[in-house]
Amino acid sequence: MSKLVQALNSARVRGWLYQALFVSGTLAVGWYLVSNTLTNLGKRGVATGFGFLEREAGFEIGESLLTYAASDTYLKALVVGLLNTLTVSAGAVILASILGVAVGVARLSSNWMVGRFAAVFVETVRNVPLLLQLVVWYTIMNRLPSPREAIEVLPHIFLSNRGLKYPVFVEHAGHGWAFLALLLGIAGAIAVVRYGRRHREATGKPFPTLPAALASIVLPPVAVFLASGAPFAFDVPVMAGFNFEGGSSVSPEFTALLIGLSVYTAGFIAEIVRSGILAVPHGQTEAGLALGLSPAKILRLIILPQALRVIVPPLTSQYLNLTKNSSLAVAIGYPDLVSVTNTSANQTGQVVEAVAMMMVVYLVISLAIAGFMNWYNRKVALVTR
Repeated sequence: MSKLVQALNSARVRGWLYQALFVSGTLAVGWYLVSNTLTNLGKRGVATGFGFLEREAGFEIGESLLTYAASDTYLKALVVGLLNTLTVSAGAVILASILGVAVGVARLSSNWMVGRFAAVFVETVRNVPLLLQLVVWYTIMNRLPSPREAIEVLPHIFLSNRGLKYPVFVEHAGHGWAFLALLLGIAGAIAVVRYGRRHREATGKPFPTLPAALASIVLPPVAVFLASGAPFAFDVPVMAGFNFEGGSSVSPEFTALLIGLSVYTAGFIAEIVRSGILAVPHGQTEAGLALGLSPAKILRLIILPQALRVIVPPLTSQYLNLTKNSSLAVAIGYPDLVSVTNTSANQTGQVVEAVAMMMVVYLVISLAIAGFMNWYNRKVALVTR
């Protein structure tokens, strides 16, 4: 008994005991909820399980990166919705980052007009609900001219109420080998960068890292492309009847969602970038000017690398928010994961399983983004010795 009392008086033992009790209680509550749900569904004759994923979906999906037909399974339909979500999220992350950095730097401009325009942009997009912005962009896309009167944005690139039409490469076996050579070149460039860093740390002498890395990326695919006969041809969209033929297209729904997510998130990223730059002591700018560097080089070589340590953590949250906000695509008819899952749940009646899968997928995507950004944050963090 005395040993038991002595053990309970130990902070270490009490800590393990409290954690064990908490985990046990959590598991018990989870088991109760699951068993209660299954019991109630069984009483009402509602089918449970994930067997419905192998059944025929029976509905079309307007936009898909994969070949899909209504005769395919629910599982393939959900995969198509997931790929659509990942595609629009990845594109919006890139565009929002570029636009956010540009607007954030513009807010600090000494030019009154540039600074005020950036400020108006930030305050407008941040204070108007995203759903409303998506509806506005979708309305604009549907008010564009018909394909016969399409706007030629660039040569052979047309914008109309049917979406954006653009030329695409005509596939050739040499393109696959060139792409493989590009991947190998990127791996070689990473090795060159690491070698250049070690060489500079060991000898104190500079290494031509940038030219060597660019050569590693560019030369192998170009050599393979030329060796395969330089197959370079485009499938160009041309007007035929009431619509275009040839090329490829992006739907108005995708375009509206991509623009809406990018513009909305860019407003928040701009403020993050602005605060990160302001967090760098002004003496760093003065030191760059004393060395004779131009303002552009000071920003690129001195300010932004130091500001990244402040920018990256909140930037991670914005990337996560953007990915989750893509679920609003259902409001404008874009077939993302949420839209396809809702249709599947309505047809099968297995709402619990459909919602559970959707939650798990978004959780995995968010954890993957957070993990990558945390890794990058550790790479740019200031290491104390």
